[in-house]
Amino acid sequence: MKKGPGVRKSLVCGAAFAAACVSAVAVPVGAHATAPTPPTPSVPAVAPSGEPVTPGTGSPSTSSTSAPRGGTPGGSSGGPAGGQGAPDGEPDGTVTAQAVMVTPELPKFRTYAYGKAPLQRLDAYWRDAGPRATPRPAVLILHGGYWMGGDKGGGWKYFARRLTEQGFVVLSANYRLAPKAQWPAQRDDSLSALAFIKKHARLWNADPRRVAVLGSSAGGHLATQLGAFGTGGDQVRGVVALSPPNDPFLAFQDGADPAATLQQIKLRRAVTALVDCVPGSVTGVTGIAADCLKRLDDASTVTHASAGDAPMLLIHGSGDFVPVRQSTGLVSALRAAGVQATVKTVQGDLHAAQILEDERTFPMIVSWLKNHLKPRGQ
Repeated sequence: MKKGPGVRKSLVCGAAFAAACVSAVAVPVGAHATAPTPPTPSVPAVAPSGEPVTPGTGSPSTSSTSAPRGGTPGGSSGGPAGGQGAPDGEPDGTVTAQAVMVTPELPKFRTYAYGKAPLQRLDAYWRDAGPRATPRPAVLILHGGYWMGGDKGGGWKYFARRLTEQGFVVLSANYRLAPKAQWPAQRDDSLSALAFIKKHARLWNADPRRVAVLGSSAGGHLATQLGAFGTGGDQVRGVVALSPPNDPFLAFQDGADPAATLQQIKLRRAVTALVDCVPGSVTGVTGIAADCLKRLDDASTVTHASAGDAPMLLIHGSGDFVPVRQSTGLVSALRAAGVQATVKTVQGDLHAAQILEDERTFPMIVSWLKNHLKPRGQ
């Protein structure tokens, strides 16, 4: 039975219970290497018709503008390279993926408005296809940045080019940020970007029936939400998430530990900004207002896990400040519902896009995407 988006799924692991859901096995995949990322020139934002878009209007304009940049001043790109730290100037560990690689040939590139808000923009990367070419599978990228910063561009441009070399159409989206926009605005924007991609798939010779989502850190959380909210398998064919904080309440608890890192403390603050409430004590849910608890449960991907969700590949660093238990509980819930789900670890203090430094990560992701985005019946 298809689930309506407003109906909460059977509570497999609620916010306060998430810390106990750690039974799935994490599998190490290897070590890492480093090297540079080339720059990409700015281009105008355009409407589906191909005309430039004036930032903030969502409508065609005759004047060309630079592609909008998301986040806050001093914010991180949340991408594989070139970021400048988190919104408050502290490193957030989402900005360094570097490996010795040949620069791929540049694909076509345009920025589109999928909504009227300035941050409701996405970048499209695609390659020309012949008149009889088979539509290509598509990957939606969602950046990280504590739900409060980050951008669709930055180092993600190079990662997108690499994916187009592998035969994918790539769309990288911004979304409204906390604290100005509270949950579920970020999920709503991710769903809107996904709907825009499917509606206009022909522009890039993409197959609207073969779309996966890949997210990093906070964007990884949004990616798992797309794969589990409602009937996730009807929305996307697969989810790849790097260091996803799938249970914000668990992240809030970890940030109060006396041994918490600066990043974990900042993630705790980000949770309160995301749900616009203070979840209460770290020892339980006593004292949490009902509306706050409701938002926390809705923001936990585990509470949405059920049959019919999209298969998922979730990856953490062994020393990640978003620990692997943020994903093992979700994987256990998905497997219990009959959904294919895997969690892996990469050795090192790697977080989010830094995981791409591991020489085995990119081939693993590409292989997984190709396997799950094959035409039905193959």
